Amino acid sequence: MNIECRGEAVNFATGGVEVGRDLPLVVLVHGAGMDRTVWSQQTRYLAHHGFAAMALDLPGHGESGGEPLSSIGEMADWVSEVIDGIDQGPARLIGHSMGSLVSLEVAARHPGVVERLVLLGTGAAMPVHPELLGAAERNEVLAPQLITSWGHGTRAHIAGNPAPGLWMRSGCQALLERAADGVIFNDLAACNSYEAGDVAALITCPITVVVGSEDKMTPPRATSQLVAGLSDVDLKHLDGIGHMMMIEAPDRIRDILLGALQ
Repeated sequence: MNIECRGEAVNFATGGVEVGRDLPLVVLVHGAGMDRTVWSQQTRYLAHHGFAAMALDLPGHGESGGEPLSSIGEMADWVSEVIDGIDQGPARLIGHSMGSLVSLEVAARHPGVVERLVLLGTGAAMPVHPELLGAAERNEVLAPQLITSWGHGTRAHIAGNPAPGLWMRSGCQALLERAADGVIFNDLAACNSYEAGDVAALITCPITVVVGSEDKMTPPRATSQLVAGLSDVDLKHLDGIGHMMMIEAPDRIRDILLGALQ
C-alpha cells in the first residue's frame, strides 16, 4: 500500500489486512539497507491479532520514493510525519537495529505520536566496523556479505530456517544486494555517527527491549548500557539468537510482540 509524505510515495505492508481506524496502530521500522520485508513473519501475525500493522519502507528503501535520509534524527522526524498523516495515532512503534535508534528518537522528539516502544537489536550506540563502512561506501558486495555473516547467530549459519528449503543467510544477503548504490553506506554512516545523549531520559512511554545472546552487531553489553538509562523497560533475552532475530526466531518474536503491545 502507499500513502504520501513530503510529496513522495511511502510504501508499507499491512499483513494483507486493510489498516482500520478502530484498531491500535503498530508501525514497524527496518534496519540499515533493508526494507519492510524483514518484518514479513510479524506483520501478518499482528494484522490478524487485533492490530493495524504498518511495516514501512524508509525513503529510498524498498518501494518508497525520495532519497535516503542521512541522519537518525531526520528519519525520526519523517516517521513522525507519516504517523501524523495517517491520523490514527498514537502508535506502538517497533524498531530493529537502525530502526530501533529511529524509534527511540521518535519517542524523544515527538512523544505525542508514540505510546509504546519495542526495540530489537539495539544499543546505546552503534559503531560500525571500518572495513564494513568502507566496503559499503565503495558499493562492494563485501558489505552485504559482512552484514549477513555478523548479523546471524551460529545456528543460522548452518541451517534452521523456519521455512523449509530456504537458506536464511542467503535471503538476507539478497535483500541487502537489492538496495540501490549508496543506501547501505548512508544508513551505516547514520548509525556510526549517532549520539543518543540524554534521549533515554526524555522517553516516558513503556519500552520492551529484545536482545540476542549471539548478537555481534549490537551485543548484549551495548544493550545493557541503553537499558540502564531507561525508566520503564522490560528486557527480553533470546539465547542462541543473533542480530536478525525476527528472521532467526520469528515465532518467539511474535509472542514477545503480542505480549508487549497489549
